[in-house]
Amino acid sequence: MTNVISDATHVELVKVVVFGTLFSLPLIIAMALIFQRYGLIAALAFCVITDFAAAFAMREISMKAGVETIIIALFVILGVRVASVVSGWVS
Repeated sequence: MTNVISDATHVELVKVVVFGTLFSLPLIIAMALIFQRYGLIAALAFCVITDFAAAFAMREISMKAGVETIIIALFVILGVRVASVVSGWVS
């Protein structure tokens, strides 16, 4: 993804990586704090919202990308639920 952004904006790849890291760290911390306080669904909602915000900022919002994002979110929720059930059987 950094290569795509670098090519689209004509900015050096290293600069894109450094800026992306500086921009993403506060979002990762916010996601962890939301997860700790409100749980998985709230943290996942935050991730989906920031994903759509990034797509909007890049002016690349499409129906296909939106559907894919929602499907990925649903699979994450399902995966966490299944993992809890399976780990309960092992314990």
